[in-house]
Amino acid sequence: MLGDYSKDMPRNAGGGGAPPAVPAGSRIYAIGDVHGRLDLLTRLHALIAADAAAAPVQRRVIVYLGDYIDRGPDSRGVVDFLLQPPLPGFESVHLLGNHEDYLLQFLEQAEVGPHWGAYGGLATLASYGVRPPSGFTPHVADFETARRALADKIPAAHVDFLRGLKLTHAEGGYLFVHAGVKPGVALSDQQADDLLWIRDEFLNSPDDFGACVVHGHTIVETPEQHANRIAIDTGAFATGTLTALVLDGTERRFIQT
Repeated sequence: MLGDYSKDMPRNAGGGGAPPAVPAGSRIYAIGDVHGRLDLLTRLHALIAADAAAAPVQRRVIVYLGDYIDRGPDSRGVVDFLLQPPLPGFESVHLLGNHEDYLLQFLEQAEVGPHWGAYGGLATLASYGVRPPSGFTPHVADFETARRALADKIPAAHVDFLRGLKLTHAEGGYLFVHAGVKPGVALSDQQADDLLWIRDEFLNSPDDFGACVVHGHTIVETPEQHANRIAIDTGAFATGTLTALVLDGTERRFIQT
């Protein structure tokens, strides 16, 4: 499904003067939180390929905003898919989400297991063929068994991919990040915890962040455009709607499954 929300575009995005733009000759596609929905990601890739073919440009980039795993049924399949070469003629940028960070922490220490499991990690364990701890309140010891099993079963290429994910990516007047940025802190001084986890302080801020921030992490019913940020996590794991923001010059529009 294609959606053009350009009528809602703030003409003063980013805080003042001309609206933000991506570099001339580039078209950027930013994909929101996938959360194990390989079916939707493959469908969205096909829509993006068709969209790009309709209006060729010199440079095409897909920026994935993180949270590829957990909650949905096929976390392993999503990571396998992202490890494949990009769509022909595209560059790919993969950002780190808080859920990937949780998995990496879990591989080092089972103590994070109960919290990670409650936030969708059990689905990821199952996708790698690991029996998730059972019961309403599994103990850390149960997660240690699962941690060891996951460490044995997760491919080394998947761990390398997750460890190599970036925290941010910039294109022209836009900054791409998983969760958001901390108001009042220079973009160069942002801390990883805020980039991966921040919510209300960022979402409620009217500040000019120095770039228009494109983010996921916080679910919205439809993509939201504000003067200083664009939210594109449309809850794909539950809604079936995976969203891509398309940026071309100063124009914005959305492609959705």
